[in-house]
Amino acid sequence: MRVLVVKTSSLGDVIHTLPALTDAARAIPGIRFDWVVEEAFAEIPSWHPAVDRVIPVAVRRWRKAPLAALRSGEWRRFTRRVKQIRYDATIDAQGLIKSALLTRFASKPVHGLDRNSAREPFASRFYTTAHAVPVGRHAVERVRELFAKALGYAVPDGPGEYGLDRSRLHAPPADTPPYLLFLHGTTWTTKHWPELYWRQLIELAGAAGWAIRLPWGSADEQARAERLAAGMAHVTVLPRLTLAGIATELAGARACVAVDTGLGHLAAAFDIPTLSLFGPTNPGYTGAWGHNQFHLASNLSCAPCLQRRCTHTPTSDERARYDLSTEQPLCFTRLNPERIWHALQTVLADGVLPDTDPTANGTSPVSDGCVALRPVFDRKAR
Repeated sequence: MRVLVVKTSSLGDVIHTLPALTDAARAIPGIRFDWVVEEAFAEIPSWHPAVDRVIPVAVRRWRKAPLAALRSGEWRRFTRRVKQIRYDATIDAQGLIKSALLTRFASKPVHGLDRNSAREPFASRFYTTAHAVPVGRHAVERVRELFAKALGYAVPDGPGEYGLDRSRLHAPPADTPPYLLFLHGTTWTTKHWPELYWRQLIELAGAAGWAIRLPWGSADEQARAERLAAGMAHVTVLPRLTLAGIATELAGARACVAVDTGLGHLAAAFDIPTLSLFGPTNPGYTGAWGHNQFHLASNLSCAPCLQRRCTHTPTSDERARYDLSTEQPLCFTRLNPERIWHALQTVLADGVLPDTDPTANGTSPVSDGCVALRPVFDRKAR
């Protein structure tokens, strides 16, 4: 059986699709996949042993200059590659109009989410078979269920597995000293942990003898990394890396601290112990999924607000306690560096978060002001 997957972006969404491929490969012997994905993320599907062809697209770039895409022949080459093979099924795992449009050039039947399940309901009109997959669950579990319904098997009980083949990456040198990777870059302004807090955490880790590595993917992120590393000999600002290069750094790290970022999901895909920090966003829907993943979420009254711009009005007490110029957004004041360092030390030593009660539906207070969340893998409990 040969299946075409359409899941173009973003980084986290692409990674969230991998466990569904692992499920399908175990349920249907010999199944093979081709994958349509944004050019920036084209390396990731190639790391899964069930994927044969990766078909890059450049929808983000093409939308900015559609005539250039036509004149250059890029669009024609893409459609030719999609039509080249007669697939037994096509699955749009994204549920957006842009991804649904891409399936117009693929073999039928085309499977996707129905109008009550898709992020953009109109996308369901492009599918020959639209499936109901309940919302309000983690993205990994929703994609696993979509694949199971499209390909005719039961979703396996228990946690999904990303199934990445580490041998396809360059192994870090055997004599590399232990290090921590701090994933500081993200998209929304409100998802950024304050630089003041990163500096303080870096100082605490350095005092304990840890080397720190800081990746970056843009000029702004590079400038932030250099500010964070200034004057600290135990901190290395990495060169600009490909996704494969970043994956190699992740695979060699002892642990990571991350904001809500795609690289945090990549760390999860390699089972690297990671503390992910959430202020305005909800880890229950899109948090890093997998073994050794721990979420620290603010319990400020307005969190998670799911807003790109902070609209919280500081109270008189907050104005007195915090520096409003450096400790923004205020939801992250509930996740201060001392708390994060305490939690990280415990994960490094024991592989668990302090005071976490695994019977309490995956949540428990770590200390006043934040909540620790561990992924709940039982799909029936969600």
